[in-house]
Amino acid sequence: MIGADEWAYSPKILSSRQDVREMCAADKCKVYGKNRTCPPACGTIEECQARMRNFRQGILLQSVGHMRKTIDSRCYLETQERHGKSLYSFAETIRQVYPDALCLGAGGCRVCNECAYPSACRFPEKAMSSMEGYGLFVTQVCRDSGVPYYYGEKTITYTACILF
Repeated sequence: MIGADEWAYSPKILSSRQDVREMCAADKCKVYGKNRTCPPACGTIEECQARMRNFRQGILLQSVGHMRKTIDSRCYLETQERHGKSLYSFAETIRQVYPDALCLGAGGCRVCNECAYPSACRFPEKAMSSMEGYGLFVTQVCRDSGVPYYYGEKTITYTACILF
């Protein structure tokens, strides 16, 4: 166990969607066009889809937080932090065996406080795009993989995928 729930699946089910990429273009996170691992710098939908097709195995990692009230910012943050630590730790481990593994997180890359974009990435071996940046509709990926996404009232779920 790596601190998150893990689920194996086939990357063949992954399908990049333009409508998801368009949500990124709305720039609600304020990094569209400002981060090397986010659109448009992470590649076109077609390029992202082609990259994902190069892998035969995949693992979904999920972290579920249980909130004390309907809106619990503290729980969101704690779950996000726990998920990030688990994901980056697992990514480091799997890249020792599969150096070309593609790791897609929940939200944009968080290796650096400020991305060097448009300059070269300072830590390309650690950098990580988001599932959404690759055009993946996370709830659909979970559904197609036979993995729950919704765990009931007062829960928050963070999902990432590792392809190798």
